[in-house]
Parts: sequence; structure tokens; C-alpha cells
Amino acid sequence: MEVLIQAAQLILSLSILVILHELGHFIPAKLFKTRVEKFYLFFDPWFSLFKFKKGETEYGVGWLPLGGYVKISGMIDESMDKEQMKEDPKPWEFRSKPAWQRLIIMLGGVIVNVILGIVIYTGILFTWGNEYIPTDGLTYGVYADTTAIEMGIKSGDKILAVDGEKVTKFSDIQMNILINNAKKVSIEREGRKEEITLPEGTISKLIKNQKSFIEPAVIAEVNEIVPNSPADSAGLKVGDRITAINNTATPYFQDVVKYLKAHPSSQVELELIREGATQNLSARVSKNGTLGFAITPIDEQITFSTEKYTLIESVPAGINKAYDSFDNYIKQMKLVFEPETEAYKSLGGFISIGKAFSPEWDWQRFWSFTAFLSIILAIMNILPIPALDGGHVLFLLVEIISGKKPSDKFLENAQVVGFVILLALMLLANGNDIIRLFQ
Repeated sequence: MEVLIQAAQLILSLSILVILHELGHFIPAKLFKTRVEKFYLFFDPWFSLFKFKKGETEYGVGWLPLGGYVKISGMIDESMDKEQMKEDPKPWEFRSKPAWQRLIIMLGGVIVNVILGIVIYTGILFTWGNEYIPTDGLTYGVYADTTAIEMGIKSGDKILAVDGEKVTKFSDIQMNILINNAKKVSIEREGRKEEITLPEGTISKLIKNQKSFIEPAVIAEVNEIVPNSPADSAGLKVGDRITAINNTATPYFQDVVKYLKAHPSSQVELELIREGATQNLSARVSKNGTLGFAITPIDEQITFSTEKYTLIESVPAGINKAYDSFDNYIKQMKLVFEPETEAYKSLGGFISIGKAFSPEWDWQRFWSFTAFLSIILAIMNILPIPALDGGHVLFLLVEIISGKKPSDKFLENAQVVGFVILLALMLLANGNDIIRLFQ
């Protein structure tokens, strides 16, 4: 069911992004009296799921959910309609329009994606505000995974700064290390301030990790017990704090979960603190690797902060949020071209994108990720690769500056090269997804 919910969110998000992106091309084309032959959500090789014709344009839904397109008369695009290009230019064709009009038509999709990202971020900030965890709001510090431990960070540490720059928000720690190729991290450990020098290969490990290397540490303080569960049978009580299992220290709830998952259907000895005194209990772990208790709510162990915005305040904040997303993604893209980071191995396709959505329908997360995808779509489409909007824009700028229009043959060959590049990138990204499924 979780996979279906994530797939539904992915399809809905892509549908919104694709339709509005293609409208960005469609509307200026119509305004400049350029004929649009097709407007499709998703691709329709061989057949379409649904279609109808209104005026000169065929509207439809394809069966291959890899994007969408508008087919503009007299334009060398993914349709590769060479027969049409052999005929003399018609007044309503794309190739007959002034270069500045063609430039606006090609930029329309990217512009709409940027505006859409800003609008969605503005709506999110106005509706929900911006909730975050301050770095000084972690009562028990961070919980370190294997990658963090290799970096020199321990569970319980409080991260203060990255390369001397104070980090206000917990969620910014990993991003700051990645995009700035940080060398040092300042921490507070057991009341003492220390500076950790990050080892060589840190960036590569963080990228390969595919998830955050730290999370807020929380303790296993019992807040609720499931009736007739192993915890209930063992005699656990509300307020107990589990500190060890089978003489293995479990100072944090994450440690407890990890140990129990590794020992399903086994008898374990729990060491806990009850009313200030240490006690021991024996419990039988369920076959699912659980005991059946809930801990003190996270928001009671961690301090959360929320930035609230009025409608007027949310607009500039939405613009800043979109800009930050744009800037951070550009910086992350640069890592892909640095062989030592091996960031190309972390590229993901539709499976990775789908997994980024919540397994439960969460509108705030849905709109937040859709806004981010809109910014990514704008960036990817403006890249100067033939077959993308950016490739067309590049050739149009050359034409405007030089006064010479590239030949149709050159544009056709460029389109083919662009498709090969895009196909290779899609195979790499989706191939990485498939490989990760079997690791």
C-alpha cells in the first residue's frame, strides 16, 4: 500500500509539473499565432490512453509517464518530423517566426517551472510556516550512523559549526558539509567544545550513504505500553528508561530499536532506570523485533521552532526558498562532475523520486517536494543540451547574436545527439535505482 501511495503522489506531481511546463510553451506559441499540433501529458508512442481534437490541436494522455510534450509546427523536436521540414515554411510555423518570439516560446516552460516553484513555496510558508529543529534544540545531541562515526562524530555530540560557520538549523548540517566540501566540524561533547577534522573521502561517503548521516538522538523513555505485549508481560512501566540490553549499552532509542531488530523472537535482559534506581527485567522479543512500547513523544525531547508568515511576508520568503533550492541543487550538480566524489553513482531515477514522497499521504510534504521538483525541472531543461529547451535556447541566442540561423540539417543532427545524451543519463539514473534494489 505504501508503494501505491508513493506512486500515486509521483504521478500526480509529475502530471502537474508536465502540464504547466508544456503550457509555458503552448501559451506563447498561441499568442504568436504559431500552430500547435499536439499537447500531451506523458508520451504516446504507438497509441494514447485518451485524446480529442479541438481546433488545430490534438490533446491527449499518453501511456508512457516519462514527461509530456507539445508538438509545434515547423519545429525540429522529439517528433523528428523531417517530412514537414522539407516543405517550404508556412506563416504559422515556428521556423517562420522572429528569433525573439521563438526564444520566448522555448523559455516559457522553464519560466513557468520557476514561477510554480515560487508559488508553491509561498503557499507552503503561508499555510504551514517553516518548521525546523534548531541545532541547539537537540536535548541529547545527534545520533551518529556508521558514516558519521568514521568522520569522527559520536552519538550525543552537539554540532555547533561547519568550517567555522554556525549552523542554525539541524537540517542544514549535511548540506553545508556537502556543498562547501567542508574540512572541519565544531562540536560539543560531554560539555567540552572540540573541533573535528573530516577525513579524506568524506564527501564521497556522504553521497554514497543516500541518507542523512546523523539524526536527532532520543532516549528510550517509556510513555505508553501496548496491552498484552512483551513489554506488558515483562513488567515495563511508563517512565522507565531502557539503558542496556543483554549488557550492551543502549543509551538512545535508536540503539534499542537496532538491537531488538537484530534479535527477533529471543529472550533478552533489559537494564533500565526506574524512579532513579537501576532495575533489570527479562522480556521476550516479538518475531517482528519489537517489545510493544512507545517512547516519550519526539516533540517533548527535541525543541522545534516554526517561522510564521503573513500572506505578504510569505511571497519574498517563497522567492528566497526557491532561490536556495536552485542554488543548492546547482552546487550538488557540480559534485557529479568531480570523479573523486563518485556522485554519479548516487544519481537516481523514478524509483528514487517516488521514494522521496511520504508513504502516507502528506500534503505538506507532497507540495514541498513538488516545488523542489519544479525547480529541478527548470534547471535540467535549461541545460544547453540539444533536445532540451536549453539546447534550443542556445542555438537561438547564437542566431540572434550572429544573425545567422543554423541549418535544419544541423538542428536535426543536434537533436539526435541530444537524445543520445538524455538516454544515457536516464539509463544511468534508473540503472542506479535498479542496482540499489538488489544491494
